[in-house]
Amino acid sequence: MHLTLPIILSSTIFIIVFALIITERTHRTVTALFGAITIIILGSIFHFYSPEQAFDAIDFNTIGLLMGMMTIVVVLEETGFLEFLAIVSAKKARGNPWLLVVILGTVTTLVSFILDNVTTVIIIVPITILIAKITKISATPLLMAEALLSDTGGVATLVGDPPNVMIGSAAGFSFNDFITHVAPIVVVAWVATLLTLKLVYSKELAKKPANIDDLMNWDAKKSIKHKSNIVKTLSVLAIVVALFMVHDRLGIEPSFVALFGAISVLLLVSIDKDPQPILQKLEWSVLGFFAALFVLVGALEHSGAIKQLTTLLFSGGQNTNLLTMAIMLFWISAFASAIIDNIPFTVAMIPVILEFQKMTGLNVHLLWWALALGVGFGGNGTPIGSTANVVVVSKSEETDEPITFIKWFKSGTIATLATGAVATVSIIIFHSFLSQ
Repeated sequence: MHLTLPIILSSTIFIIVFALIITERTHRTVTALFGAITIIILGSIFHFYSPEQAFDAIDFNTIGLLMGMMTIVVVLEETGFLEFLAIVSAKKARGNPWLLVVILGTVTTLVSFILDNVTTVIIIVPITILIAKITKISATPLLMAEALLSDTGGVATLVGDPPNVMIGSAAGFSFNDFITHVAPIVVVAWVATLLTLKLVYSKELAKKPANIDDLMNWDAKKSIKHKSNIVKTLSVLAIVVALFMVHDRLGIEPSFVALFGAISVLLLVSIDKDPQPILQKLEWSVLGFFAALFVLVGALEHSGAIKQLTTLLFSGGQNTNLLTMAIMLFWISAFASAIIDNIPFTVAMIPVILEFQKMTGLNVHLLWWALALGVGFGGNGTPIGSTANVVVVSKSEETDEPITFIKWFKSGTIATLATGAVATVSIIIFHSFLSQ
């Protein structure tokens, strides 16, 4: 491997930023932005990376898609609709622990198909804890189900998980591509996760609930804050999902579909009001984090580091067995995403796959799907594997049985291995279809 000064500088800055993100000693957005500014300054001084190139490195399709969906989520969150769903689900289960796992897990999964799973668990988890307290059952199986199934379900669609947004943009995959190629695998993995929960928490799930009358008398309608806004927001969301399904035929980027939905929602719910209260609730730090990572990876590309890494990893070139490579990539991605945030890992891997495609001229669709499945399922391996996991663990401290690292490993790691086995078998059996 031939090391030049630009490669050394860009790689060093990226590694330092990555290490600081893992240690969480500073906020990841501040760390990434500092790294991005630093590499632009160094790139300008040593003439390998200009501010214009850094700006071009930012994937605004990803940024726009996330911003649009965040806006819709904020409006929907304020209506109380998700709380309403959680309460109705609990009443349908009549407090039965296993039925609650299935129903609340299903609701969380379905919502995670089209909305951010972090927001989903933030809203549903407090309701779940309250349900567990009323019925005097263990909240742990319910919370683990919501965390694991939201992560798993998010893999099924283009907008269900941030890494999918980036992969879809880089590979040119449509909303329908994710539905046809990944969603069937996710369904099987979802069932495997449920069975894992039933096996691991058999004792807790066998406990009979108490105070059923209190639960059944809970008025779900009281959680509704803006009924008219629910209708408006869900109507716009339905249109957005429909456009996602045909955006490639219309020649429209997913980001414009999401932004169209966001602007439509703002027009409908606050046409005569200042949208600032809604816009200030967007996760701007997340968007800044993404933009900074794109700048950092752009520096790796312009310095030649990505090309060198690709040559080192995939030296087999045309003779490389893509199936073997896909399986290796899946497990590397799953392992990495269990111990670090899957977003920076995905950002780092995307240019490697693109460079490999450029070098060999091969169809690398199989590698893209392996990466999406790996970073999605791998996040369930540890409490820090995804932001949704961190939220659930934090909220569990409000219960009598906080979820510790050891408790998480009891089910989360087993679930990751189970879904990993499903993904591996699926890649082997359907590799021809996944290569299309």
